Amino acid sequence: MEIRDIYGVVLLEVPGDTLNGANLRCANLSSADLENAKLTGADIQGANLWNVKLEGADLRGANLFGANLTGVNLNGADLRGANLFGANLVNTYMVGVNLEGANLGRAKLWNANVSGVNLRGANLTGANLTGASLTDANLREANLSSADLEYANLTGANLEGADLEGANLGDVHLNGADLRGANLEGAFLWGVNMEGANLEGANLERANLEGAKLRYANLREANLEYASLEGANLTGANLTGANLEYASLEGANLTGASLTDANLEGANLTGADLEYANLTGADLEYANLTGANLEGADLS
Repeated sequence: MEIRDIYGVVLLEVPGDTLNGANLRCANLSSADLENAKLTGADIQGANLWNVKLEGADLRGANLFGANLTGVNLNGADLRGANLFGANLVNTYMVGVNLEGANLGRAKLWNANVSGVNLRGANLTGANLTGASLTDANLREANLSSADLEYANLTGANLEGADLEGANLGDVHLNGADLRGANLEGAFLWGVNMEGANLEGANLERANLEGAKLRYANLREANLEYASLEGANLTGANLTGANLEYASLEGANLTGASLTDANLEGANLTGADLEYANLTGADLEYANLTGANLEGADLS
C-alpha cells in the first residue's frame, strides 16, 4: 500500500492493502494525506507526522509514543486507547477527536484546540497544556496530576472526579466547569476564574487560590484545609459544610456567601468581607476575625 503526500507523491510503500497494525516506526510521513485512514493498532512511535492530514482517521490503540504531530489535522479522528506519551501536538487541530482512555502523559499540547474533545479517563500526567482551548471538553476521571494548564480555557469542561493534584492552573478559565469530587490537592490556582463552577466535594487541601474568582461557585462540602484564599472573590458562593480548617482567607470577599455548618477552626479571616454571609452552625474556634466585616452576617 502506498502512502502519498497531499500532492500525490509517494512517500512510503507498506506491505499489504491496509495500514491496520502497520509498522511505521520512525517513518518520515511529513505532509502525508491519511484522511480517513485505518491505522488501528499501528506502530507509529517516533514518526514525523508534521503537517499530516489525519482527519477522520481510525487510530484506536495506535502507538504514537514521542511522535511529532505538530500542526496535524486530527479533526474527527478516533484515538481511543492510543499511546501518545511524550508526543508533540503543538498547534494541532483536534475538534471532535475521541481520546477516551488515551495516554497523553508528558505530551506537548500548548495552544492546541481540544474544545469539546472526549478525554474521559485519559492520562495527561505532566502534560503541557499551556494556553490550550479545552472548552466543553470531557475530562471526567482524567489524570491531570502535575500537568501545566496555565492560561488554558476550560470553560464548561467536565472534570468530575478528575485528578489535578499539583497541577498548574494559574489564570485558567474554569467558569461553569464541573469539578465535583475532583482532586486539586496542592494545585496552583492563582487568579483562576471559577465563577459558577461546581466544586461540590472537591479536594482543595493546601491549594493556592489567591485572587481566585469564585463568585457563586458551589463548594459544598469541599475540603479547603490549609488552602490559601487570600483576596479571593467568593461572593454568593456555597460553602455549606465545607472544611476551611486553618485556611487563609485574609481580605477575601465572602459577601452573601453560605458558610452554614462550615469548619473554620483556626482560619485566618483578617480583613475579610462577610457582609450578609450565613455562618449558622459554623465552627469559628480559634479563627482570626480581626478587621473582618460582619455587618448583617448570621452567626446564630
